Amino acid sequence: MTDSPAKKPSARERLLRASDELFYNEGIHTVGIDRVLEKAQVAKGSLYYNFEGGKDELVSAYLAGRHAAWEKTIDDGIEAAGPDPRDRLLSIFDSLGILFARPDYRGCAFVNAVAEAEPGGVEEAASEKFRDWLHGLIGGLVAEIGVRDPSWTTQQLVILYDGATTTAQMDKQVSAAEAARRMAALIIDSSR
Repeated sequence: MTDSPAKKPSARERLLRASDELFYNEGIHTVGIDRVLEKAQVAKGSLYYNFEGGKDELVSAYLAGRHAAWEKTIDDGIEAAGPDPRDRLLSIFDSLGILFARPDYRGCAFVNAVAEAEPGGVEEAASEKFRDWLHGLIGGLVAEIGVRDPSWTTQQLVILYDGATTTAQMDKQVSAAEAARRMAALIIDSSR
């Protein structure tokens, strides 16, 4: 019995992989669509067949993929943290440590996308969706803990999250996640 050759990824999969690598590492507006097509080894027609809106739709798909991957990492960390609401909330910062330790970490894909986006662009819409999810996630976990002012505590923890991602990117400090986790624990404990 002979092994069948490995199935080649579809044009859509290759476009998504190429855009993920190029857009994240070099910037959405820096990378022209021809570079994505070349890296993906697909014809321009394949782009419009799979992404009718062209580059904008591909950018939306790239950011949706980044969101889904990060959400899974966070969810896995929360699940592994066990039933204690405080541990579950602090696990978000543990997940940041995993992200910051990656050799290709270049900061938050959404912050990077918004920094170079035109007002009202697809990057802005995807980033708003991501931020709504982040605020909802942290706010929901804060509510489970039972603090005096859930809205204020949520805001503080989101700011810590943002500060850690920026510090890790700008200062190349993986330890930003642990520092943020420790500060988050102080905020949580003083808010009860």
